[in-house]
Amino acid sequence: SGCGTFTFLSSAIAAVSGLLMGYELGLISGALLQMSSILALSCKEQEVIVSSLLFGALFASLTGGFLIDRFGRRLAIIIASSLLVLGSLILLPYESYEILIVGRIAIGISISLSSIATCVYIAEIAPQHRRGLLVSLNELMIVIGILFAYISNYAFASVSHGWKYMFGLVIPLGALQAIAMYFLPPSPRFLVMKNNDEAARRVLERLRETSDATEELTVIKSSLKDEHQYSFLDLFRSKNNMRARMLVGLTLVFFVQTTGQPNILFYASTVLKSVGFQSNEAASLASTGVGVVKVVSTVPATFFVDRVGSKTFLCIGSSVMAVSLVTMGLVNRNIHVNFTKVCRSQYPEDFFLQRPGNFTVTDGSLKDLSASMASTERLSFDVQSPDVARTGELNRTALAGGKSATGSLMESGEVPVVLKWLSLASLLVYVAAFSIGLGPMSWLVLSEIFPGGIRGRAMALTSSMNWGINLLISLTFLTVTELIGLSWVCFIYAIMSLASLAFVIVFIPETKGCSLEQISMELAKQKYVRTPLCGVSQRREKLVPVELAKREKEQLY
Repeated sequence: SGCGTFTFLSSAIAAVSGLLMGYELGLISGALLQMSSILALSCKEQEVIVSSLLFGALFASLTGGFLIDRFGRRLAIIIASSLLVLGSLILLPYESYEILIVGRIAIGISISLSSIATCVYIAEIAPQHRRGLLVSLNELMIVIGILFAYISNYAFASVSHGWKYMFGLVIPLGALQAIAMYFLPPSPRFLVMKNNDEAARRVLERLRETSDATEELTVIKSSLKDEHQYSFLDLFRSKNNMRARMLVGLTLVFFVQTTGQPNILFYASTVLKSVGFQSNEAASLASTGVGVVKVVSTVPATFFVDRVGSKTFLCIGSSVMAVSLVTMGLVNRNIHVNFTKVCRSQYPEDFFLQRPGNFTVTDGSLKDLSASMASTERLSFDVQSPDVARTGELNRTALAGGKSATGSLMESGEVPVVLKWLSLASLLVYVAAFSIGLGPMSWLVLSEIFPGGIRGRAMALTSSMNWGINLLISLTFLTVTELIGLSWVCFIYAIMSLASLAFVIVFIPETKGCSLEQISMELAKQKYVRTPLCGVSQRREKLVPVELAKREKEQLY
């Protein structure tokens, strides 16, 4: 069975969900710089705005699996696109902290539901020898969406209320996807689950561009015959190794989050400001470089995964991530800018009302201190404030009253050019490594290792783990970074990257070239409770085709 034009077109339209998801995830990086100034947001309020999307995503992941398995993957994508349009419309008319949270929660529900449904839909319509390419197409669209978001951040960085334009750009595309999905066929495996074999056969013939899809339909029916009887609790039982599969899936998404990439995504502009890219425009432009690297790195992973294998890409990605994170940590130990002071200085009043003790006048040289303060002003961290005279008055008031200011910024002055660009380079390598490894490959593995009858619910459970950890990390990132420093955060992420490498080597199976039915059959064998799952790749060619052929004959005769 080939990968026909209609199959590719259907996958591409479904993968627009990835584009929308990536855009919404990357958008907040630059929008936050404007919103924090306009709405005078504290660090904690900024964390809440970033994390509100994750609250919605976590809620959808807990309930979306049942919707996907009961009403279908295609309908779930249509609902998700419609909800994204609604959430974006909520954000446009108002400039309110509370409205921002409500709109972001609605968008979070949308992207979580679509991320589950899209992976499952594409995996189920794709032929086995092109499944890696087509499922990874969704990840490619995600990183393209992130790039578009960073470009949008830069384009509207100096536009009054530019964040509203950023949020509004996705509305037409979301509406178009919802309409286009209505005209695409349901997943043939979902139709078989609903005992609509004739419709499933017609869909398969259209997808494969063949006049007879009986053989593939028979294989699907054989595989789903027993799988349809799974209940949600079976995911935690030893039956067909479901508990082992679920633990593999949950651990994989745990490493996706704890290696730190989501925080780099959400706080990219803020991180880059902390290492010397001082204006909003400069930080947003550097963030755009991050988006370009994500796209360029994901392309080879997408097109070569069916030949190289997902496990190989996971190993390469985790290894390079560890090296780049160690480099980033060492560089940042020599950059003395306090990270959260950047986020707190989005509006001038907060810049000069920090906790006492960071900086104290001890030498009595008011002239020298005034010169130091003037140097700090030239760092232009507060690019959003148009009232220079008022800022100067605040400076003089702080000095006259003996109040402490942000000493870490004063002590550091300009960040050395070499360190600034070395930090950016290590960040880009880290992003590239994630984009060929844990980024696309983890979701490909998750779409393959669970049986079709319960795939939607299993994906929803792993997705809830993913969003839950993402929420916890993003909600505390600025706070933790202030406590231990950005360099130690990088070192912790490096340790987690090495742990993920060990996990992948021992437990993740290589599934290239296998159909979903073949993978499910191999993983169901009791011996994989005692043997690492990586043994699948070594015995796939010998064991799977023979056993599958036997089951096909039983169905035919």
